[in-house]
Amino acid sequence: MNKNFGDRSGARSHSLRAIVLAAILVAGPLNGMSYGADASVVEPPDPACDAVSEGTPTAEDIATMLNVRFHIGVQEALKIGQAVSHAARRDAISPILLLAVFAVESRFDRFAVSVVGASGLMRVLPSQHEDLVLCTSDLTDAGTNVSIGSSNLHDYIDAADGGVRHALMRYSGGARDYPRRVADRINAIKNRI
Repeated sequence: MNKNFGDRSGARSHSLRAIVLAAILVAGPLNGMSYGADASVVEPPDPACDAVSEGTPTAEDIATMLNVRFHIGVQEALKIGQAVSHAARRDAISPILLLAVFAVESRFDRFAVSVVGASGLMRVLPSQHEDLVLCTSDLTDAGTNVSIGSSNLHDYIDAADGGVRHALMRYSGGARDYPRRVADRINAIKNRI
């Protein structure tokens, strides 16, 4: 079931919502809503296991959170929100999980580049995913980066028979405490959307 997180009392001021909604109207409607993904994000008893149990945020909810909390411009926030919603539906991944990966990988900086050359919101490493990266030259584009990163994460989850913890370890290249850091961001993001 899809909930509109923008209706939580006290969550956002009415004027801010009006500004964001006006920007959405000016930018044009976003394509659809994001549907729930396969439930657990990390194996129990980790508190992140119910990342989608409270409902799934819409692209507009994501854009509002990015604009308010991370000071991302309205147009860019809308583009990221739409990209996350589309990738989450396509790959059956929680949009909150994708946002948590952004937070750990790039701190929502689409121009982030790691020391090994992984770039964008999800820090896609071109040398590891040449087949997906060949058809694009701009990994800083939110839509492109999220699409490739989400597809990679989906493949890792499938390869781990649904084990998100193992998929996250593979996604990060074995980075220390990566699943725990993602789970921490999931909880923080759930409280902001």
